[in-house]
Amino acid sequence: MKHSIVLFDGICNLCHNTVRFIYKRDKSDRFRYQSLQSEQGKQALANFNYEDELSSFVLIHNNKLYTKSSAALKMAQLLGFPYSLMGLFWVVPKPIRNAVYSFVAANRYKWFGQQNEVCEFSPEFQSKTKWKK
Repeated sequence: MKHSIVLFDGICNLCHNTVRFIYKRDKSDRFRYQSLQSEQGKQALANFNYEDELSSFVLIHNNKLYTKSSAALKMAQLLGFPYSLMGLFWVVPKPIRNAVYSFVAANRYKWFGQQNEVCEFSPEFQSKTKWKK
């Protein structure tokens, strides 16, 4: 089974807690996680010639890059019911969805705080046994 890759801002508390949320609900073990600041995260973005690294949550699924609101909606879809119900927001035009996403992203440190160091995930982390649910 090929895994989808979740790339996130490794110092953002909102991002870190979102990853924990996803991880706890990933019953099919389909996701792997890397911070955007990590070498693996930077390389994954470089593979898609994507440079706006720290302003977005990024999902790589089936060799396709999803960013911002599209990444969040695709992630919800992949998590299944009831999270897949967020798919209703696909009807909202992408510029509007991304404007809301960008507003939250621009204020995430102020609203949710940040960690003192980048949250790095070692290859060992990728095993379900390493993070307590």
